[in-house]
Amino acid sequence: MSILKEREASRSPLVSATELAAHADLPAPAAHTEAELAALIGLLTLPKARIETVTVGHSRDPASRAAAEALAAAWTARGGTVLATVSWPEAAASWLRPAHRLTAELPDAWVMAAAPIGFAQLARRLRHSTDWDPARTYAFASLRDSRVPALAGDDVLHGLRGATPDGATWDVRHRWVTTHLSAEVTS
Repeated sequence: MSILKEREASRSPLVSATELAAHADLPAPAAHTEAELAALIGLLTLPKARIETVTVGHSRDPASRAAAEALAAAWTARGGTVLATVSWPEAAASWLRPAHRLTAELPDAWVMAAAPIGFAQLARRLRHSTDWDPARTYAFASLRDSRVPALAGDDVLHGLRGATPDGATWDVRHRWVTTHLSAEVTS
């Protein structure tokens, strides 16, 4: 490996102050809806998904915390297992600790309830420092903004999917966020 490649690989994946300022208008998470929660459970229980264990991650704002708690309760009520629940601040020096806590247990899937900017920072750290896979990650509607994958960077969130407040679903393909009507949900 060349010195330049080694330096690039060791650099912190933090979003620059310029990028953060450009995305400062991203909305705070809203309270989740029952339709949103049901759609997320539906995604997690698709026949080909074979998901039994999840790790739940959330920002520390009240809406994200409540969504994470509701998901954990609904998942365990269905007989699923929540391996860990991990929170993170909206601003941090590196996000390394929550990234390692999220990936320590090797869940079948991760579920995120988060504010966009903090999650974009965390996702960059997850991709840079762990074996986290966005294609095995599901999220609440607060992350369905096309500016989130742009802020996170090239393909950091490719494969992430989630639910909308009205019970539809969405997914990230590279930098595109596509919303699907309820009847369009496929494995």
